[in-house]
Amino acid sequence: MQEGTREQISEIIEQDIWGAIKDIWNYVIISYEVKDGSLIEITIGLVLLVIFVFIVTSIVLRLLRSFISSKLIVEDQMKFVSVFKFIKYFVYLTVILITLSTAGIDITLLLTASAVLFVGLGLALQELFQDIIGGIFIIIDKSLLVGDVIEMDGRVGRVFQIKLRTTRALTRDDKVMIIPNHKFISDTLYNYTQNHKTTREAVKVGVAYGSDTEKVRQVLLECAKEQKGILKKPEPFVLFEDFGDSALMFGLHFYITDSFVDPKVKSELRFNIDKKFRINNITIPFPQRDVHMFYSQNKPADNEESS
Repeated sequence: MQEGTREQISEIIEQDIWGAIKDIWNYVIISYEVKDGSLIEITIGLVLLVIFVFIVTSIVLRLLRSFISSKLIVEDQMKFVSVFKFIKYFVYLTVILITLSTAGIDITLLLTASAVLFVGLGLALQELFQDIIGGIFIIIDKSLLVGDVIEMDGRVGRVFQIKLRTTRALTRDDKVMIIPNHKFISDTLYNYTQNHKTTREAVKVGVAYGSDTEKVRQVLLECAKEQKGILKKPEPFVLFEDFGDSALMFGLHFYITDSFVDPKVKSELRFNIDKKFRINNITIPFPQRDVHMFYSQNKPADNEESS
């Protein structure tokens, strides 16, 4: 009796329950025929398998990223995350194609059927691919780092985020500048902090002809020493740059550690220079022009003409 019951239960499980599961697993959702006559069928089981593999791959990639990131310094972590995003998409695509191939679907037929779509996407997303390649180059060759002060298209900004497609920088007026990464390959970029954070800046000023040039130099150096934000080493220096049309041209050169805020430093420095010049009777001249008027000596007088 017990053996008969076990056989019945086993038969029910094998035929009814397991059979129903097989039927659902093999149920065809999409079926279409390729030009060469081959048939491609997408079943519920295949969809569930792809989802399962996708989830497992995501977990493995996340654990791998966390493990590698923990071994890197903070700056390298941000660069690795950007590169890892590109690697992640490539791994997803590869795993899904391998899964479909293992499930019995001819990948070559699938790729052939989608060739026109891939060509169209390639042409439409050409600039996107350029941005991604540019982002990879930026991260690999370290031509740009988070925190760098850059100038592009006449705008100065501090980089705060480097992504695979775009780079974001905060301008001096607190606006975000979003730069496609392909511009770093094709356009000219000024990186103020590529070699080091210290940069040399200058303030130009003209004084009247006849001024004591040595006194001008002393006053300018004094202003530089009093200004906050200007480094003591290397020392500031003054260049007598030119004999201008209306003034003697001087340049006060100095070093600062944060070129992002240099307009504020230069503004305060100009205020102080103007104040010191007034105290020391040094004149900043207005542009001057000499106008010479010539009269003809041969022109007859009006009374002579009338006679």
